[in-house]
Formats: sequence, structure tokens, C-alpha cells
Amino acid sequence: MAQAKIGIIGGSGLYKMDALKDVEEVKIDTPFGSPSDAAIVGTLAGTPVAFLARHGRNHTFLPSEVPYRANIYAMKSLGVEYLISASAVGSLKEEAKPLDMVVPDQFIDRTKNRISTFFGEGIVGHITFGDPVCGELAKVLTSAIESLNLPDVTLHRGGTYVCMEGPAFSTKAESNLYRSWDATVIGMTNLPEAKLAREAEIAYATLALVTDYDCWHEDHDSVTRFPSRIQL
Repeated sequence: MAQAKIGIIGGSGLYKMDALKDVEEVKIDTPFGSPSDAAIVGTLAGTPVAFLARHGRNHTFLPSEVPYRANIYAMKSLGVEYLISASAVGSLKEEAKPLDMVVPDQFIDRTKNRISTFFGEGIVGHITFGDPVCGELAKVLTSAIESLNLPDVTLHRGGTYVCMEGPAFSTKAESNLYRSWDATVIGMTNLPEAKLAREAEIAYATLALVTDYDCWHEDHDSVTRFPSRIQL
């Protein structure tokens, strides 16, 4: 089986990476069922990279339906040690404007229908999760983004990602509650991945791409339908 130390998880609008060379499609069976899709393994600037479409290449999984355990198990099977998750999010702060990028360092879990652990059924274990993001990987990610000198894009280092259940977006009351918590962005997918990656001893970091101001901002339209915010 092809191997890669670097893994990337993406979704809508990011079903493949055109920059990958010498690609190989790898189908992986796991004890937790099938992953969202086949893994795509190739090279990027000579470095082996594994890519997986979180929702499937045809976007067939809701955020609550994503087989998170199978996805992380598949990445571990490929030898992934460093995992970057690309996710479209809503902003909860004025300064994090649409088209900006955020590399959060904290999460708040608002999900309720997810299995986000490999433990259970007679196997008991607990992980430390006070710092849910790998700080070193986050530094590498932010440095790489800064080196691109992207026009009209502000990169925000650190911040809190609220992971909501979905598929509905926030009410205004919820959005303002999260703002009162000093949260930075809101999405539907990254918290289960971060927990499972920690259990699998994979370094994890999120690249959150801001597409809107959720529904709290008086001067911007509320999110009203899918694809107003594409869930990557």
C-alpha cells in the first residue's frame, strides 16, 4: 500500500488536488467501515501526500454522517503523521472577514450525534485534549500561507472553532451566544477529526476558510442555504 506522512482532508470544492503528481487511488477497509471515499496518494513537490474527500467526492455525506473513525483510521493506515484539515467556516468576529483564513488552536464541541472516539466496548482510554491542535504543525501551516503573500487575504493565527451539529446553520441567538464566548469561527466537522487524530497519535491542524459572517452580522446576509457556505 502507498504511504505518506502528510495527509489532507477536504470536501466540497476540494475533491481532488490537481497539484498532486503520480497519483494512486487507494481503497481501504477499516474496522469502522469504509472511509468517505478512496484515498488519493501522490507527490507534491516530491513529497508523498495522501488526500481524502471528507464528504465523498460527490458530497454524499452530511456532517453528522461522515465516517470520521474510518477516515482517521485510513489515514493512519497510510502512515500519515501530520494531518491538515481544510474547512469552510462562518466567522463570529468582525475582524475575521470573508475570504480570510484562520488557523484555530481551540475547539468547542456542540455536536450531539457523533462517535468521536476509538475507545469503548471493553477498551477504556482517555486522552489529554487541553491543546487540541498540534502547535508545531499549526506554525508550519501559517508560515506556508504567509509565504504565499496572498492579496486581500488576512491570516489569523489562533482562535476558537465552534463545531456545531448541523446540517442547519445557527439561529441568531446561538450565533450571538458563541460570540459572547469569544469564539472565532463556526463549522460542522473538525472537532471529531481532532479528537480521533489525537487518539491515533496523528498531529492535527485546521485551515479554516471564512466564507460568511454566520447570521449575526447586521450588514451581511445570513446563511440561508447550502451552497451559501460550502462545508469543506
